[in-house]
Amino acid sequence: MSELEYPADLRYTTDHEWVADKGDGVVRVGITAYAQDALGDVVYVSLPAAGDSVTAGDSCGEVESTKSVSDLYSPLTGEIVTVNEALDASPELVNSDPYGEGWMYELKVADAAALEALLDVAAYQATLG
Repeated sequence: MSELEYPADLRYTTDHEWVADKGDGVVRVGITAYAQDALGDVVYVSLPAAGDSVTAGDSCGEVESTKSVSDLYSPLTGEIVTVNEALDASPELVNSDPYGEGWMYELKVADAAALEALLDVAAYQATLG
Protein backbone atom coordinates (compact mmCIF):
# COMPACT_ATOMS: atom_id res chain seq x y z
CA MET A 1 0.00 0.00 0.00
CA SER A 2 1.28 3.46 -0.80
CA GLU A 3 1.90 5.97 1.96
CA LEU A 4 -1.11 8.13 2.73
CA GLU A 5 -0.91 11.77 1.71
CA TYR A 6 -1.69 14.87 3.75
CA PRO A 7 -1.48 18.08 1.71
CA ALA A 8 0.48 20.80 3.52
CA ASP A 9 -1.86 23.61 2.44
CA LEU A 10 -4.83 22.20 4.40
CA ARG A 11 -5.84 22.40 8.05
CA TYR A 12 -6.86 19.28 9.98
CA THR A 13 -8.85 18.13 13.01
CA THR A 14 -8.22 15.32 15.47
CA ASP A 15 -11.45 13.78 14.08
CA HIS A 16 -9.65 13.30 10.72
CA GLU A 17 -11.36 16.02 8.74
CA TRP A 18 -9.47 18.35 6.45
CA VAL A 19 -10.34 21.98 5.82
CA ALA A 20 -9.36 24.01 2.74
CA ASP A 21 -9.67 27.79 2.81
CA LYS A 22 -11.56 28.79 -0.35
CA GLY A 23 -11.47 32.53 0.48
CA ASP A 24 -14.22 34.95 1.50
CA GLY A 25 -14.83 33.03 4.73
CA VAL A 26 -15.75 29.81 2.92
CA VAL A 27 -14.00 26.51 3.60
CA ARG A 28 -14.27 23.10 1.94
CA VAL A 29 -14.38 20.07 4.23
CA GLY A 30 -13.66 16.40 3.70
CA ILE A 31 -12.14 13.43 5.49
CA THR A 32 -8.45 12.63 5.41
CA ALA A 33 -6.68 9.82 3.63
CA TYR A 34 -6.16 8.23 7.05
CA ALA A 35 -9.91 8.29 7.76
CA GLN A 36 -10.97 6.84 4.41
CA ASP A 37 -8.27 4.16 4.71
CA ALA A 38 -9.43 3.21 8.22
CA LEU A 39 -13.07 3.11 7.10
CA GLY A 40 -12.48 0.92 4.09
CA ASP A 41 -14.77 1.06 1.06
CA VAL A 42 -17.21 3.95 1.47
CA VAL A 43 -20.71 2.93 0.33
CA TYR A 44 -22.86 5.85 1.51
CA VAL A 45 -22.38 9.43 2.70
CA SER A 46 -25.03 11.40 4.60
CA LEU A 47 -24.32 15.12 4.48
CA PRO A 48 -25.93 18.21 5.98
CA ALA A 49 -28.12 20.33 3.70
CA ALA A 50 -27.24 23.71 2.24
CA GLY A 51 -28.52 26.35 4.67
CA ASP A 52 -27.98 24.16 7.75
CA SER A 53 -26.15 25.74 10.65
CA VAL A 54 -23.42 23.59 12.17
CA THR A 55 -21.37 23.94 15.34
CA ALA A 56 -17.70 23.05 15.65
CA GLY A 57 -17.31 19.56 17.09
CA ASP A 58 -20.91 18.52 16.50
CA SER A 59 -21.92 15.62 14.27
CA CYS A 60 -23.33 16.85 10.96
CA GLY A 61 -23.44 13.68 8.86
CA GLU A 62 -22.30 10.10 8.51
CA VAL A 63 -19.91 8.12 6.37
CA GLU A 64 -20.91 4.49 5.92
CA SER A 65 -18.43 1.89 4.77
CA THR A 66 -18.43 -1.86 4.34
CA LYS A 67 -16.90 -2.02 7.86
CA SER A 68 -18.73 0.61 9.92
CA VAL A 69 -20.68 3.85 10.15
CA SER A 70 -18.76 6.90 11.37
CA ASP A 71 -20.00 10.34 12.31
CA LEU A 72 -18.83 13.32 10.32
CA TYR A 73 -17.99 16.23 12.63
CA SER A 74 -18.05 19.88 11.70
CA PRO A 75 -14.55 21.34 12.16
CA LEU A 76 -15.90 24.89 12.43
CA THR A 77 -19.09 26.75 13.31
CA GLY A 78 -21.01 28.27 10.41
CA GLU A 79 -23.57 27.68 7.67
CA ILE A 80 -23.46 24.99 5.00
CA VAL A 81 -23.36 26.66 1.57
CA THR A 82 -22.76 23.70 -0.76
CA VAL A 83 -22.68 19.92 -0.51
CA ASN A 84 -20.96 17.52 -2.87
CA GLU A 85 -23.95 15.93 -4.57
CA ALA A 86 -21.66 13.67 -6.63
CA LEU A 87 -21.24 11.55 -3.49
CA ASP A 88 -24.91 10.48 -3.69
CA ALA A 89 -24.18 8.46 -6.80
CA SER A 90 -20.45 7.87 -6.25
CA PRO A 91 -19.57 7.61 -2.54
CA GLU A 92 -16.38 5.77 -3.53
CA LEU A 93 -14.89 9.16 -4.53
CA VAL A 94 -14.14 9.55 -0.81
CA ASN A 95 -11.73 6.62 -1.15
CA SER A 96 -10.27 7.35 -4.57
CA ASP A 97 -9.83 11.13 -4.20
CA PRO A 98 -10.39 12.26 -0.58
CA TYR A 99 -8.86 15.72 -1.13
CA GLY A 100 -10.36 16.30 -4.58
CA GLU A 101 -13.60 14.89 -5.95
CA GLY A 102 -14.36 13.23 -2.61
CA TRP A 103 -14.87 16.49 -0.68
CA MET A 104 -17.97 16.62 1.52
CA TYR A 105 -19.33 20.16 1.90
CA GLU A 106 -18.48 23.86 1.94
CA LEU A 107 -19.12 26.03 4.95
CA LYS A 108 -19.36 29.81 5.47
CA VAL A 109 -17.51 30.12 8.77
CA ALA A 110 -18.81 32.29 11.59
CA ASP A 111 -15.27 33.20 12.70
CA ALA A 112 -12.52 33.07 10.07
CA ALA A 113 -9.86 33.19 12.80
CA ALA A 114 -11.06 29.78 14.04
CA LEU A 115 -9.48 28.24 10.93
CA GLU A 116 -6.04 29.15 12.26
CA ALA A 117 -6.77 27.20 15.45
CA LEU A 118 -7.04 23.93 13.53
CA LEU A 119 -4.04 21.63 13.19
CA ASP A 120 -1.42 22.14 10.53
CA VAL A 121 -0.15 19.10 8.64
CA ALA A 122 2.74 18.39 11.05
CA ALA A 123 0.51 18.60 14.12
CA TYR A 124 -2.12 16.36 12.47
CA GLN A 125 0.45 13.74 11.48
CA ALA A 126 1.75 13.78 15.07
CA THR A 127 -1.73 12.73 16.29
CA LEU A 128 -1.59 9.65 14.07
CA GLY A 129 1.32 8.24 16.08
